[in-house]
Amino acid sequence: MSKIKIFSLGGLNENGKNMYIVNVDDNIFVFDSGLKYGTGKMLGVDYIIPNIDYLVANKKKIRGIFLTHGHESNMGAISDIVPLLPDVNIYATKFTMEIVKSELKEAGVSSNHLKEIRPHSKLEFGKNLSVFPISVTHSTPDSVCYVLYTKDGAIVYTGDFVFDSTMMGNYKTDIGKLAYVGKQGVLCLLAESFYAEKVGHTSPNNRIDGFIREVLQKNENRIIATILPAHIYRIQEIFNEVMRTHRKIVIMGKGLQELITNSINLGYLTIDMNRIGDLSNLNDKGVVVLISDEKEKPYANVERIIKGFDKYIKLRETDTIFITEPSYDGIEKRLAIVMDDIAKNNVNVVCLSSKKHLLHHASREDLMLMINLMNPKYYFPVRGEYRHQYMNATIAEELGIPKENIILKQNGDVAYFVNGVLKNDLEKVVVDDVLIDGKTPGDIGELVLKDREMLGENGIVLVTCTLNRQTKEIISGPDIVTKGFIFVKENQDLIATSKEMCQQVIEENIEVNDKKVDYTKIKNEVRSQLGKYFYKETESKPMIITVIQEV
Repeated sequence: MSKIKIFSLGGLNENGKNMYIVNVDDNIFVFDSGLKYGTGKMLGVDYIIPNIDYLVANKKKIRGIFLTHGHESNMGAISDIVPLLPDVNIYATKFTMEIVKSELKEAGVSSNHLKEIRPHSKLEFGKNLSVFPISVTHSTPDSVCYVLYTKDGAIVYTGDFVFDSTMMGNYKTDIGKLAYVGKQGVLCLLAESFYAEKVGHTSPNNRIDGFIREVLQKNENRIIATILPAHIYRIQEIFNEVMRTHRKIVIMGKGLQELITNSINLGYLTIDMNRIGDLSNLNDKGVVVLISDEKEKPYANVERIIKGFDKYIKLRETDTIFITEPSYDGIEKRLAIVMDDIAKNNVNVVCLSSKKHLLHHASREDLMLMINLMNPKYYFPVRGEYRHQYMNATIAEELGIPKENIILKQNGDVAYFVNGVLKNDLEKVVVDDVLIDGKTPGDIGELVLKDREMLGENGIVLVTCTLNRQTKEIISGPDIVTKGFIFVKENQDLIATSKEMCQQVIEENIEVNDKKVDYTKIKNEVRSQLGKYFYKETESKPMIITVIQEV
């Protein structure tokens, strides 16, 4: 009797942090290991990864982590996970593995369990268990979907994909292999939901070569183009169109330079190296300057240039800023602000329309084609907000998959199969977000965020006082220092009253004769009384810290 559990540690009802678990008779297969980036409200949090306590507790059962492609939403958590699962094999295709190695090197993490794989080469994991990677089309080369063969049928995880017959070579989808898997029998298909609301095929709206050509023709002076480094296909489109002109390309940023150089050396990018300039060409007329635009901090590099903080690039009114990726959910407001700032500098800006131009993700017709090829018994919409998952589910229902065979879950909810039949089991795995701040190891936690929120909204008040070590009498203070709370020069009366209150609390808790001081009581009473007083006078609740020292 075969028992299969499918669930997500991240990626459902959210964009990013993709990590999907398939447990077949205590053999655990992990598909993708992504991160997502904190919003402005996350107060210093750089990125968020899934909590992998479940995997750590069951690490001996893990047969491998299988990465579909080199985007950080699908593999960005690897450098944080490897130290916790040092003996687990990580499987990825050549280009994806190059990015993994670069990420681990940058993080100072080593691993002897990196396994480079090839599409259409089966990986065996004992009797009746194997994993088969199939090439699919995405904006980065060597992208694959994974087929996990079990004795109850195949479990297919598509990763991110689009059907586009013009994308060949390392981007080509092997439709024949997909159809062959479908004929063998698919128990469950896990397919992305990001563009499930969009009617039609994504292609050709994912291709912008004509738009790039138009921008180059209409703007004869310097063009500053923002790109997402992991979108190699977009970089190739820019290279192709620049090659039709007499322009040169200057690549800014060490990380972007290394990525492009490695991609050229490995044959994933093609360009005449004589067309790549250096800093001496930065101010040439007609030069195309490529700057990276990381998804975690969209338009950060553009903003730095606009504000005049960039070391090398100074904006000129003759420049054109070309934003080469359409906006996505959550950054429209930031893009509008950037566009306004560019306009204030009298600089031309060209931006892709999110209605006319799409990223390389499956729209409604792409999903229909994938479902028809796979012909699954059960359908599990993944990757996207819940509304995207729901729209994906309606597509499957329209194609004839029974409603009871469509699985809509949130992170941690387990789909449980026994002998190939879905059971009404309400098992749930504990899931959580792990917040990463810079190079700080581990989760910074909700308490830290609450402290940051308090500091950001109400500021801090520091109360200091110095006592005589022998007599315990006050010899200096109490003094009050504030940051982000009030403008001291205009609130002298409030500061004076606060000092008097603090002095009274300190004196009441000093036993001069016994030479004893109740420091804990002083700190608690100062915090309590000052807190009430400040709120009464200002309706603010600053963080209050009391420091008592003896000399």
